[in-house]
Amino acid sequence: MAIDYRTARGITHDYDRAVLGEGISTLFAVPVMVDGRARGVLYCGSWAESAVGEVVVRAAFSVAESLATELRVRSEIERRLSSFAAPAPTDIGSAAREELRESYAEIRSIAAAISDESVKRRLQTIERRLAALSGDRSAATLDIRLSPREVDVLASVAVGATNAEVAASLGLREGTVKSYLQSAMSKLDVSTRHAAVTKARRAGILP
Repeated sequence: MAIDYRTARGITHDYDRAVLGEGISTLFAVPVMVDGRARGVLYCGSWAESAVGEVVVRAAFSVAESLATELRVRSEIERRLSSFAAPAPTDIGSAAREELRESYAEIRSIAAAISDESVKRRLQTIERRLAALSGDRSAATLDIRLSPREVDVLASVAVGATNAEVAASLGLREGTVKSYLQSAMSKLDVSTRHAAVTKARRAGILP
């Protein structure tokens, strides 16, 4: 932080023309950290020569954290999608299919923790692409509609997660997970978790 930018000695002054040209006196920087590495810097300036208050600092760090979360999500999605870019749906082997399903479940878990609607919509587009890669659509005409949370739960169950693990992943109570699972099983007209996952895949709801 530089309370008097013009005379501060601990900074490079590479951007004096832009900063001083705006009449900025106080300047502080907040790094955008992703997995321990700086991916960017947010600069916050004030025309007044005074210390930056706690309210402003908290707001700046909150913005930096939100940006870091989006960058982290983008990197993870790009990493996982790169595994499925080459083969056509019919060429996906059992190992790749399992990785695809784990990726799908993880993306839904990430989306559940994000409040930014624009990011959620982008993740939903990627989810549909992942589901389409499976090619397992022997009964895709089944008219079954599950709520987003029911799909979240089933996606995690599909990769072997217990109710407790699903609850931890999605930030829910274990009892709530059981309720979503029971509701999904009822809509799918099945009596077991395994049957629910199998029918959801046949209906094109899960990859």
